[in-house]
Amino acid sequence: MKLVIVQFSIIFLLVTSSLFVLSTADSSCGGKCNVRCSKASQHDLCIKDCNICCHKCNGCVPSGTYGHRDECPCYRDMKNSKGGPKCP
Repeated sequence: MKLVIVQFSIIFLLVTSSLFVLSTADSSCGGKCNVRCSKASQHDLCIKDCNICCHKCNGCVPSGTYGHRDECPCYRDMKNSKGGPKCP
């Protein structure tokens, strides 16, 4: 009986901690992508692509509105179907 309780507790902690990480990334991506795309001519497309990249890169978005891609190698190295940069 004690073993079942311990196993349940461990599983519960793992699930809740992963949900916390996901919710933290969700909330931080929106603000970071709003800053990143603030000067984009196609704002909606920029926000969409930035959010995709941010989630795949665990919340990492380069600072500023342009450049600084070395701050987030995952973001920098993501490519679109034509081989160009995926992330704004």
